[in-house]
Amino acid sequence: MNFNPFGRLLLSAFLTGFVVLSVLAVVLYVKIVPDLPSIEVLREVQLQVPLRVYTRDRKLLAEFGEKRRNPVKIETVPPGLIEAFLAAEDNRFFEHPGVDFLGLLRAAFELARTGEKRQGGSTITMQVARNFFLTREKTYLRKLTEILLAFKIEQELTKNEILELYLNKIYLGHRAYGIEAAARVYYGIGIDELSVARMAMIAALPKAPSRVNPVNNPEAAVARRNYILGRMRSLDYVDDAVYRDALIEEDGAELHTVQVEARAPYIAEMVRDEMVRRYGPEAYTTGMEVVTTLQPERQQDANRALRKALLDYSRRHGYRGVLANISLAEHPVETWLELLAEYRSVGGLVPGLVVAVEEQSAQVLVRNKGQVTIEWDGLSWANPYKSVNRQGKKPKQATDVVTAGDVIRVEEREDGSWWLAQEPAVQGALVSLRPEDGAMLALTGGFDFSRSKFNRAIQAKRQPGSSFKPIIYSSALEAGYTAASMINDAPVVFDDDALEATWRPENYSGKIFGPTRLREALFRSRNLVSIRILRSIGAVYAANYAQRFGFSPDELPRDLTLALGSASATPLQMARAYAVFANGGYLIDPYFIQRIHDAGGNVIFHAQPPVVCPDCPETLESIDAGQQQSLPLAPQVITAQNAWLMNSMLQDVIKRGTGKRARSLGRTDLAGKTGTTNDQKDAWFCGYNPALVTTTWVGFDKLEPLGRLETGGYAALPMWMEYMGSALAGTRNRKYPQPEGLVTVRIDPATGLLATGGQPDAIFETFRAEHVPGPAGMASSGGTPPGGGVDTPEHLF
Repeated sequence: MNFNPFGRLLLSAFLTGFVVLSVLAVVLYVKIVPDLPSIEVLREVQLQVPLRVYTRDRKLLAEFGEKRRNPVKIETVPPGLIEAFLAAEDNRFFEHPGVDFLGLLRAAFELARTGEKRQGGSTITMQVARNFFLTREKTYLRKLTEILLAFKIEQELTKNEILELYLNKIYLGHRAYGIEAAARVYYGIGIDELSVARMAMIAALPKAPSRVNPVNNPEAAVARRNYILGRMRSLDYVDDAVYRDALIEEDGAELHTVQVEARAPYIAEMVRDEMVRRYGPEAYTTGMEVVTTLQPERQQDANRALRKALLDYSRRHGYRGVLANISLAEHPVETWLELLAEYRSVGGLVPGLVVAVEEQSAQVLVRNKGQVTIEWDGLSWANPYKSVNRQGKKPKQATDVVTAGDVIRVEEREDGSWWLAQEPAVQGALVSLRPEDGAMLALTGGFDFSRSKFNRAIQAKRQPGSSFKPIIYSSALEAGYTAASMINDAPVVFDDDALEATWRPENYSGKIFGPTRLREALFRSRNLVSIRILRSIGAVYAANYAQRFGFSPDELPRDLTLALGSASATPLQMARAYAVFANGGYLIDPYFIQRIHDAGGNVIFHAQPPVVCPDCPETLESIDAGQQQSLPLAPQVITAQNAWLMNSMLQDVIKRGTGKRARSLGRTDLAGKTGTTNDQKDAWFCGYNPALVTTTWVGFDKLEPLGRLETGGYAALPMWMEYMGSALAGTRNRKYPQPEGLVTVRIDPATGLLATGGQPDAIFETFRAEHVPGPAGMASSGGTPPGGGVDTPEHLF
């Protein structure tokens, strides 16, 4: 066959092209296809999902992780959102085999026209291939690999599986990965609540998520959104009416942080730290969920109680002054709110700008509230602060406190009124446990976590002061003392080698009271009696005994200062110690993680805390979250008789002692002890009923005095009362079951001995059966306690 020159040229070109394509196909098959990754990886893919922390009833506490992602199942995605993405990225997705050849031809034409390798023609399947397996470099080899991978993916996965991977994987700006995260980041709602316009906006984000999004560049983002709405209309995904309404809809996007349902940042940080300790960096990316022991209602009570106590303390000591003063005349009225931008809220106290001052009120501009009025009740407390023990003159009019242009902090009260406020310089902590197993029901470690992440509930080792005395008194009961033992409340002077100085302790009041029964000495918190008891039983003996309550040996001094609480303890340790009294004598292990779930919802850890069960065998069968498990029993560390007697004496602290302000709660089952250290540097209250044990602490982070009168009963007890009043509201009074081996008799309150028949001032007291005292003139049947002391009532020491 003869060909003209032009025919021969065409034939030659065809054969050359065929050979080149054949060689290329062989190269692709030999070099690329064998190295393609297994698509099975996509079936088992583990998307990076942050760590989430919940309360016991699954209210979100916190989320930790670099990427915000909430994976969704394709069947839960609104059809309109899918259509928006198809219009934006790949409207032939359900028709092509993974590669849209028309799209590739358009990209090739653009390359020929401009001479630049611009990205184009990528289908959703190709994007899945790139996002999961490849880099974003723009080379021919990577593009060929992407095409081959897309074919392979389409052969092994359904269209819906591919679409689900895509919608959960894509980056959509501001740490949002996937459509659900994007909806929550930009609009604070889930995908099921999105309007058509907002669906189109989210579908607009993959093109340039960091640069063109509705927060960073709203004009460009809306233009892109409107383009996609136009595509949706041209593809008949929406009708004219929906399209027109969507075009004019205000976008309203703004950044939304994770919407927590309960506020417990200190315990959330404890969970984060523990999870990283257990699982390393993978804790942040593998989608684990932690269910804590926290009760959201109790946590809310704790937050409110601590906040109120610290603000009350701050007001008692005077106003430290405004944050700043701005010349209002130099700024247009419409810009006044902008002047507050650099001031953030602290502990619920919001910044405000004083715009006008009247005789006994002030007008204040508050962000998101507009102009509010602070009446005289909210201003009159603001005596000028001089020191913790001294204030300036009481203000008589509003201008004595604030002037126009002042930047201040304000507090909105529960009744809707507004008060002048200030960030407390003092700090505090509250820990609340379930005494039967140690579950943490509430914990707060400071006034504002964002201001100070130091968790005083578990990290601040402070002297517990007189709140440690019950440990000493319990050891005295164990050594043979009784609640009626008489101890002389009189001055003592010690030349103690361990103290390296002469020590002259005294009672808080500076007074002495002579012979005092042990019960009265505890509920009145008599220091001299406590020291005499400790000297009698021995400091080493008492320190060893205190270890039964969970204290470490290195936290316990072996000298007489132990009687006044010179040990080192955190609020959590004190709560654990008092739980021994509350539960009848058993040492529990505080815990805050109930369960850990993996990304698939499987339980990979379930707490098995030792539980209090006096009548149980060695283990207790429990059914929790549908799972039966054996729980170990908490060890008994003091006798039931000792615990009951201590409960009886600690109830008297509230009935008629240093904690009597708590009588206003109207309960008969409360017990506890105040604690105050030297110079009022720490204020404590540790208390409980049989169902709940709670410790509160108030103090400065730097060891500074709180001020005169700022005792445990004045600074820390109100926090405890505020919390326990709410936590126990609506619950019945609980009784402390009296164990066998105790006997109640009438005694003479002046001697602690048995009362004579018909004695008019006789009182009832309870004793261990072997320690019931005799009548006057007879020795007690009690023994001699360790350390050489004598516990007979007729002897004073």
